Amino acid sequence: MNLKTEITKLHYTKEPKGLLFNLLKLCSVFYGFGSRLKNELYDRNILKPQRVKAYVISVGNFTTGGVGKTPVVAEIAKSFVEKGEKVAIISRGYGGKLDNKKVNVISDGINLYYKADMAGDEPYWLAVNLNMCAVLTCSNRVKAANYAIEELGVTRIILDDGFQHRKMYRDLDIVLVDSEKMFGNENLLPAGPLREGTEGFKRLDRLVIVSKNTDHTRAEKLKRIFEKRLSPSLTLPAGEGTRVFIAKVEPDYAYNIMTGEHLEKGKEITAMSAIGQPEQFYKFLERDYNIKSKITFDDHHQYTQDDIAGIDGEIVTTEKDAVKLALLNRPDIYALKLKTVLDVEELCYNE
Repeated sequence: MNLKTEITKLHYTKEPKGLLFNLLKLCSVFYGFGSRLKNELYDRNILKPQRVKAYVISVGNFTTGGVGKTPVVAEIAKSFVEKGEKVAIISRGYGGKLDNKKVNVISDGINLYYKADMAGDEPYWLAVNLNMCAVLTCSNRVKAANYAIEELGVTRIILDDGFQHRKMYRDLDIVLVDSEKMFGNENLLPAGPLREGTEGFKRLDRLVIVSKNTDHTRAEKLKRIFEKRLSPSLTLPAGEGTRVFIAKVEPDYAYNIMTGEHLEKGKEITAMSAIGQPEQFYKFLERDYNIKSKITFDDHHQYTQDDIAGIDGEIVTTEKDAVKLALLNRPDIYALKLKTVLDVEELCYNE
């Protein structure tokens, strides 16, 4: 187990202890100071976010990795496209090989210009799965947004993982929370998964509880709790009950990433993933398949032939991993298709 994996394990341990955690806790003091200072400067208008000539929605989260942001971004983008808007998703492109100091057009909504290893797994998946939606990567989100507006005629911008990126003004701030993992050990980075403290709740417009499960009872309970706690701090009038939403993410079927053929349920498989929080993915597979082994890599891992050498039989992975594994041209790799149920109309349009 490498250091990154060990730290992630600490992030979701209820009462972490040990030398490593104590060292990380010390580092969190400095991280927290920097985070609070940045937010204070923006909150007092000493630093001001830059506006662009398009409607901007940020979809982000309080914690690092694995919340389920990508399918929610996809649902919002599809809704805008269906209403006739020209949409661009802007991502930092983490995990890709492109130079993110410049604007990279992964897709202009019609043409796909890069493969997964260059673009990053999430931007590539979005580009492949969303018709008529542009996908761009750049560390400077304002620069990328202006390019999308001026060169591609975009009218709607979705900032993928943009909540802490306060340099760019947004018209709607949507924040996601995992119904199972929540805020982990509730420590700031690097001792915990939190990117900022509770001051962040003052900025969000919508909170989405992501329920990656087949039983959504816990998510429904959390929705009621958050509605009571957040009603004074959100921008909508208190008591409306539309500020907190649930995104239900459930397994649908596994399909061959080369042929599209569905995998028969009950088959013996090898489960493979490189995502932030893989536990729920494995639980989904255990419902319909016989898992003989689980192989887990670090989030955003770049697969090689050595990773799949010696594995007999069908491999089932996530759709995010599938876009990279497809480059290896192995015929018996399958991806688990998830379906997302979310009231996008209420989330984005009824303000």
